Amino acid sequence: MKNAYVFLIIERLREATRGMPPTASDAIVAEYGRDPYLILISCLLSLRAKDSMSFPVSCQLFKHVRTPQQMVALSQVQIEKIIYSVGFYRQKAKQLREVSQTLIDNFGGEVPNTLEELLSLPGVGRKTANLVITLGYGKPGICVDTHVHRISNRLGYVETKTPEQTEMALRKKLPPQWWIPINDILVAFGQALCKPISPWCSTCAVETLCEKRGVDRHR
Repeated sequence: MKNAYVFLIIERLREATRGMPPTASDAIVAEYGRDPYLILISCLLSLRAKDSMSFPVSCQLFKHVRTPQQMVALSQVQIEKIIYSVGFYRQKAKQLREVSQTLIDNFGGEVPNTLEELLSLPGVGRKTANLVITLGYGKPGICVDTHVHRISNRLGYVETKTPEQTEMALRKKLPPQWWIPINDILVAFGQALCKPISPWCSTCAVETLCEKRGVDRHR
C-alpha cells in the first residue's frame, strides 16, 4: 500500500473519528496537563481495562497522589482501596509503588524521557513507554496497542504478528508527522467501528481502500 493511500485513509479516519470520546490518556492530559508521571500512572492503570473504567479510577487516585513520593507514602493496601474498581487492582497497586520507588531511587523522582530508560521501569512495555514519550514529552514515538496493531494489518499497510513488530514496521513506513496522531485516530476508530470481530464495514469511511485482511465477516 502506497503512502498516498495511507494519507487519504488517515485523513478520512481523522474526520470520521472527530467528536468521538477521547482515549483515557488524552482525557488525562485534558484534565491534568502533560504531566509525564500522571500519564505513566494512568497508562499502567489502563492496561487490561476499558478506558471507561480506567479514567475515573485514575482521577480518583490523583485526588490522593500526584508525585512518586506521594505514591510510596501510601501502603499497597491503601492504593488497592482507591483503585479497587479497576481490573487486577492488587497487581497494579504493587506495580504503581514499585515504579514510583524506582523513579525515586534511579531518576531523582522524575520520569525519564527516553524509551530505553522508561523500559527499565517495572512492568513498563513499549506501548506505555511510547505513550509517555509522545504525550508527556512531545517526542516522536508510535504507541501501538491492540487497535493500532489490528487495523494497520487489516488495512494491508503492514503484515506483522505482534504489536512490537507493527511498531517497528510503522517506524520504517509511516512518515513522522503521523507517528503521534495515529494512535488516537485508530484507537477511536477501533473502539467504535473497526471491531476485532464483525467490523462495521458498511459505515466505514475507508471501506473501499481497505484490504480487509483477516476479516471473515462484517456488518
